Parts: sequence; C-alpha cells; structure tokens
Amino acid sequence: MSKKLKKIEEHQIIPIDDPSQVWTTYDLGCSAALLCAGFELLSLNRDNPYKSLFVFRRDDGIEKIVDLYWSDRLEVKARSFFDAIKALKNKLHSDE
Repeated sequence: MSKKLKKIEEHQIIPIDDPSQVWTTYDLGCSAALLCAGFELLSLNRDNPYKSLFVFRRDDGIEKIVDLYWSDRLEVKARSFFDAIKALKNKLHSDE
C-alpha cells in the first residue's frame, strides 16, 4: 500500500505595508468579489476602530478584477458572493 505524499508549501513572510506585495481595500463587497475570483485574503487590519482594512496578496490581474467590480461588469456566482460576504463578516466579528 502506497501513501500519498502531500506537497508542503513553503511559508513566506509578506510585509502588509508593501504595496508591491499586497492590495488593500476597506470595501466589504469588493473584498467578497476578490475572494470569489480566487484571491487570497492575508489579514484584516483593525487599527481604525470604525472600519477594517482587508489585505490581499497582490497577484496578476487583481486590479482588473477590481475594475470589473467597480464598473459593474464582474460576473460571479451569486451564492459564492453571498457566502464570501458571510465569511468576511464572521471573520470581522470573530477575530476581535
């Protein structure tokens, strides 16, 4: 019997204040759209007590997805979008 080996990914440190490494937004809807499009949420920054900053890994195409979202031309599955909003809200309220 052979065991399947899992590939272990190397963890890297990404500075959240480096705009060449991360993309940030305060917008919940835009963040949900990015999650639906497959982008990785790295962290939530709660330095401001009135709003949270969503920090995403900057990958190729992130600006294009954001532009499509803001121009109302991004198409995602409705259920996935709703689930992403719920997940982000849960994260906002559980990580306090």
